[in-house]
Amino acid sequence: MADPLDAPREAGLVGERYDGYAEIRDSAAPADVAALVRSINRQRRDYYDQLAKKENVSPAEVGKLYANKIFQSAPRGYWFKDQSGQWKRKF
Repeated sequence: MADPLDAPREAGLVGERYDGYAEIRDSAAPADVAALVRSINRQRRDYYDQLAKKENVSPAEVGKLYANKIFQSAPRGYWFKDQSGQWKRKF
């Protein structure tokens, strides 16, 4: 099953952040892509909160672990924002 963010990521409109959330990279991204990112991030936040409570850790820790999984499974060409705020492309 395809991830709904695959096409916007491939187009470079959306990237992934070090904290496990997606972010619009291109200010010209269509409104539906921005809405999708907001929806996905709400779902992720809820998931991180649930898992954090279950594992007795912070949601931020869960997000960072999830971010690493996203990076590891992402194909080349996807964009990632590091903690310093720099966008880098996966090669």
